[in-house]
Amino acid sequence: MNENLPLTEATFFILLTLASDGKHGYAIMQDAASLSAGRVTLSTGTLYGALKRLLEQGWITRIDEDEPDTDGRPRKVYELTGEGRRILHAETHRLQHVVEIARGQLEGSEL
Repeated sequence: MNENLPLTEATFFILLTLASDGKHGYAIMQDAASLSAGRVTLSTGTLYGALKRLLEQGWITRIDEDEPDTDGRPRKVYELTGEGRRILHAETHRLQHVVEIARGQLEGSEL
């Protein structure tokens, strides 16, 4: 059993959006909403609070790009670390197990 699990839905989708490549904060918000079919909508405060925590846990890294944003500040790209990928896989496996149990219990029951 992993003491970091279960993940919150927001954390799960933030990590999931970073599984394929690095992204800026706004792209993470958009992708989380898209992947969750609108179920997860991250406010700016929620997103950046979560990103700070994930950075502290070592599950993601932040890279400052050379090209600045519209305010002249360095653009920040967030990427999944090996540990973050391991946690994402563990949570995905846990969720699959939960679904298997639920399907087994519901099999043959009427809606």
